[in-house]
Amino acid sequence: MVARIYKPAKTAMQQGRAGTREWVLDYEPASPRQIEPLMGWTSSDDTRSQIRMLFATLEEAVAYATRHGIAFRIDEPQKSELKPKSYAENFKFGRIGLWTH
Repeated sequence: MVARIYKPAKTAMQQGRAGTREWVLDYEPASPRQIEPLMGWTSSDDTRSQIRMLFATLEEAVAYATRHGIAFRIDEPQKSELKPKSYAENFKFGRIGLWTH
């Protein structure tokens, strides 16, 4: 069973970066989920898919996986570039976009 080590992305619903600073070790699903015919619930016999471990650094996550003999794959986070913006630029003379109300 292969584990995935990654840093979670920022949620689209909030501006903050809570929950994106730690590295996460998740197991890849070993078997597909089945739909139970009577109730329609989705189930799986794979209990490792319920495990989610958090680590402060990538090195700690890799050390844990190698110590316990877990095959892993590392997904590096994409770098986001912050563009400095100013509210005053909305009213600047010679602005590129048209100002309409």
